[in-house]
Amino acid sequence: MKVLVVDDDVVSRMVLMHLIDSCGKFDIVEAEDGADAWRQLQEGLRPAICFCDLRMPNLSGMELLQRVKGHAELGGMPFVLVTSATDKDTVEQATQAGAAGYIVKPFQAEQVRVHLAAFLDQAACGSGHQAEDPALTLQRLGINAERLLVYLSGFHNQLAAAAGDLETLLARGGQQDAQARIDRLHAGCVTLGLDGAAAALKALASGQLSNEAVQAVLADVLRAVDQQAELLRKASPG
Repeated sequence: MKVLVVDDDVVSRMVLMHLIDSCGKFDIVEAEDGADAWRQLQEGLRPAICFCDLRMPNLSGMELLQRVKGHAELGGMPFVLVTSATDKDTVEQATQAGAAGYIVKPFQAEQVRVHLAAFLDQAACGSGHQAEDPALTLQRLGINAERLLVYLSGFHNQLAAAAGDLETLLARGGQQDAQARIDRLHAGCVTLGLDGAAAALKALASGQLSNEAVQAVLADVLRAVDQQAELLRKASPG
């Protein structure tokens, strides 16, 4: 579960990241200002929620909020503004622009936890994992649990190797070769019933692949493989 933290003040950013981490198991991504955050979002970053400082150079929190809410894919992401201002005008403006709320510096853990409450159960038990029931995968493929675990382990190794290979291909401008490799990984996800991972790979923009976006998706796919293997082990004790 990705959480984006945007703040040009590195100390404030670190404090907020620590508080988020203390609330549960989250994959925290940081951006040093609004422009950096927008670049990451354009390159494919899709956090579950964003905490963003209001006053920053280059691109303010309010300006980033307006861009996010105007984006077809990002518009539904909860966007929490971080501010030292408590005046009603600021809060009203943020609410009208679509902010999910705001927290005030100096941060309090409870302020942060309130905005993460909807994601805590998902982060704790992996309910965000979108995949076919392992029992259905076994039936569809006509194999036993031991064989499926071997397949998942092999695919995990394939993904790990692909991360380095794709980085090299993209650095050389090999967009077509990189896309062909991603298509093969997508086919593997489909075969193994990893629906969410397959969708994430499919969503990568053909011909406009960035290494950062590809690596972020591959990390998510690896986690999906590991989660599916764990679910299979729990369903097949001994």
